[in-house]
Amino acid sequence: MTARQSKQTEQTRPESWPAGQLNSLGFAKPPQDTKVVVAMSGGVDSSVVAALLHEAGYEVVGITLQLYDHGAAVAARGACCAGADIHDARSVAAGLGIPHFVLDYESKFKAGVMEGFADAYLAGHTPIPCVRCNQTVKFTDLLDMARDLEADCLATGHYVRRVQGLEGPELLRGVDAGKDQSYFLFATTAEQLDYLRFPLGGLTKQETRQLAGQFGLSVQDKPDSQDICFVPNGRYGDVVRRLRPGAIEPGEIRHLDGTVLGQHEGVIDYTIGQRKGLGIGGRKSVEEGVHGDTSPLFVVAIDAAKKQVIVGPKEALACAEVHLEELNWLGPEMGPEGGPDSGPEAARLSAKARKDGLPLLARLRNTGPAMPARLVVKEAGEAVLYLDEPQFGIAPGQAGVLYDAARPEQLLGGGWIKAAPAAL
Repeated sequence: MTARQSKQTEQTRPESWPAGQLNSLGFAKPPQDTKVVVAMSGGVDSSVVAALLHEAGYEVVGITLQLYDHGAAVAARGACCAGADIHDARSVAAGLGIPHFVLDYESKFKAGVMEGFADAYLAGHTPIPCVRCNQTVKFTDLLDMARDLEADCLATGHYVRRVQGLEGPELLRGVDAGKDQSYFLFATTAEQLDYLRFPLGGLTKQETRQLAGQFGLSVQDKPDSQDICFVPNGRYGDVVRRLRPGAIEPGEIRHLDGTVLGQHEGVIDYTIGQRKGLGIGGRKSVEEGVHGDTSPLFVVAIDAAKKQVIVGPKEALACAEVHLEELNWLGPEMGPEGGPDSGPEAARLSAKARKDGLPLLARLRNTGPAMPARLVVKEAGEAVLYLDEPQFGIAPGQAGVLYDAARPEQLLGGGWIKAAPAAL
């Protein structure tokens, strides 16, 4: 511990803690009596979280998850939870003088994330494994481990804000629009949010790196992770072929009008809205006796059962409604009269909202904007989004993430895209 850290720790230990006063994490007790587990991935963000909380006097315990084959990933960088990142997390924890544990969650991660990832691609969908990882391993298993350690909360390096609202904790976008990670946290439940803390939500990435320098962290200049952790080279198809050997079959690339334009080696190599790398070499001209339309072609549908990739013009991708499943609602509860209602997800919205639709903003891809839409909740956690303006290239397996129309920074929840009917 540095002299500055020691001094700061002493400053956070008053002889008596004022009754009812909350510390910076929202607990009515001094920091030194507050135990925090920090999910340390080995990157600059989670390392700064650990350093900030340690300097503030909290009892910090770092935990790093080994999520996939350590032998194959020991030198990998550019992804979280790789072998080199585990080493970095251990080094940061040692420098801070905090306890640090590495937990082998490889089997849980494979069953809860990787297997579903492969099956989704085989079904012609485009999954988001980082969200599934949060749903399963990080915010379920790791959170349970933090409770077993009798920690008061679990802190992560996500760029989102957690604030206390009238009905409980609310999840807001991070102030750094370029780093905001609320899209990936739409499936966080109210119970999980009550236990989670996100100390970096009010900072920009530049400010985080500056803090890393002030703390003397070795990861100050470490690049951000860019890839899915178990796909460090970005070649998703290779992972699916390894997990599902013999399950990938070739098939036809067809135009909407039924014309066979080529062959593919597996639907896993395509996604809705894809334009490049279709493997059909463009369309022939009318003089060659096929078609007069030479406009660019896009993947507009994938029929995994028939092993067909369907292509067509961009206008065929237009979609005005999006069907969601596994709906998670973090917004305010609105019973039949607009008051609190402790029923299931569908019952938490008012009867009028379920029938006529609740106006809100919907974000259908991480890099896209949130657009005006109406949410109509169905039964069993399913819902339909009716978009004010048609959108293009919406892929099943992605997420429909919902924000408050009157307060766009507030995350209301979201669901997985089950279907996005296009103008085929």
